[in-house]
Amino acid sequence: MAVIKSKLNTRSEEFRANSAAMTELVADLRRRVAEVEQGGGEAARQRQLARGKLLPRERIRRLLDPGSPFLELSQLAAHGMYDDDVPAAGIITGIGRISGRECVLVVNDPTVKGGTYYPITVKKHLRAQEIAQENRLPCIYLVDSGGANLPNQDEVFPDRDHFGRIFYNQANMSALGIPQIAVVMGSCTAGGAYVPAMSDECVIVKEQGTIFLAGPPLVRAATGEVVTAEELGGADVHSRISGVTDHYALNDNHALQLTRRIVANLNRTKPVSLDLREPREPLYDPAELYGVVPTDLRKPYDVREVIARIVDGSEFDEFKALYGTTLVCGFAHIYGYPVGILANNGVLFSESALKGAHFVELCSQRGIPLVFLQNITGFMVGRKYEAGGIAKDGAKLVTAVATTKVPKFTVIIGGSFGAGNYGMCGRAYSPRFLWMWPNARISVMGGEQAANVMAQVRRESLERRGLSLSPEEEEAIKRPILEQYERQGHPYYSTARLWDDGVIDPAQTRMVLGLGISAALNAPIEPTRFGLFRM
Repeated sequence: MAVIKSKLNTRSEEFRANSAAMTELVADLRRRVAEVEQGGGEAARQRQLARGKLLPRERIRRLLDPGSPFLELSQLAAHGMYDDDVPAAGIITGIGRISGRECVLVVNDPTVKGGTYYPITVKKHLRAQEIAQENRLPCIYLVDSGGANLPNQDEVFPDRDHFGRIFYNQANMSALGIPQIAVVMGSCTAGGAYVPAMSDECVIVKEQGTIFLAGPPLVRAATGEVVTAEELGGADVHSRISGVTDHYALNDNHALQLTRRIVANLNRTKPVSLDLREPREPLYDPAELYGVVPTDLRKPYDVREVIARIVDGSEFDEFKALYGTTLVCGFAHIYGYPVGILANNGVLFSESALKGAHFVELCSQRGIPLVFLQNITGFMVGRKYEAGGIAKDGAKLVTAVATTKVPKFTVIIGGSFGAGNYGMCGRAYSPRFLWMWPNARISVMGGEQAANVMAQVRRESLERRGLSLSPEEEEAIKRPILEQYERQGHPYYSTARLWDDGVIDPAQTRMVLGLGISAALNAPIEPTRFGLFRM
């Protein structure tokens, strides 16, 4: 393979300025993630420990294979969304290795509002199940939750993608042969009782885990019966009498050991059909990515400098290098896995879109996973380009991206605006995973463009009545729009709402992609059937 020869000057003023700006953004990201990892605060953590229970992140650590990574998803979910502070939406999700097998973990955090489900908690839980189903990964549920957050019941309970969808997904994944394993380590109340009841195997912790459709207060109100939680739905009831659970654990640690044994007995192998190679580190330090991307997203740079710091040996066989140059396409390896990369290097023209569609077809035919590096303002506009068929050419790229069956992975490394988001495999196009860098921005268009459009509409409206728009009035129109787009286009705003699977440190892009690709290959790559391409 051809080696990318980096032209990056790491001693230049521009590199140092870019690096300093990105370092500041990453430091802020790490600070916020560290705060989230503390859960509901020290008092809540101490209450958990006083009950003899492990903290949720310690449960994860002890469940995973020693020294193996945990690819946590959507760490900043719910950030700034509610009047209450709901760190990580009160639930920890991610992919980890248990007894040598990659699994999806869904872990309630009882230190955050008793582990109750806010609307975004439900969305995060469902997203984890979607990842498990798409990639055929066993689901492990560490249950310790008070159920639905009652003040938000109208946004948690009744609709299709609300709380009930969790159990629908469990039933259908089990039907597909995707293992569902529940570990009841605390409260499991009302509808939540179906998590263990609908699992393939279930563990419950003595004098700690409880399962019931109605808790003691509701039972007393409904029937007059006075009963304790343990008598109503404790480990002895469900392991010795009801048969709801299959394994009786003496404590958290014992429960996690039992879970590891359950996973070890799943009798599953990974059906990898790719031509794997020995992994090699890039020739250039991934930390240099901090200095590659300009602080001003409008400023152009060569995206090959990003690719060179992500792929094995910095090797990249470029496809159609002299045609449609604003979209860089080519073949590479990441941790030994073959990938096809599409990376923006400017606005998308017809030639770029046709090249991208052709490349997606190639990778689909060969069963090669696709990696999209998004930094896109959109497709080129104007009379010349509309007459040249930019709409149908862009549609070819969108069609190819939408219908390909190979695993897709998207990293937004800069701007993600308008229809360019669609052509480059935005969230609506079902990438297996989508991550953002902390400098990224995402919206229907840039804030300046939106502000100018709204000011122009107002100006034309006034002119039709013989009036004019003063500079002060124009500024009054533009300012709130600019502020709105800056706030709503920020990666923290995006990740809070699960428009992505997490904001990541650029230097960890290679590692995160490698873990994602590895997880995706637990599912066989299906053949692709493309629809009609308008010629």
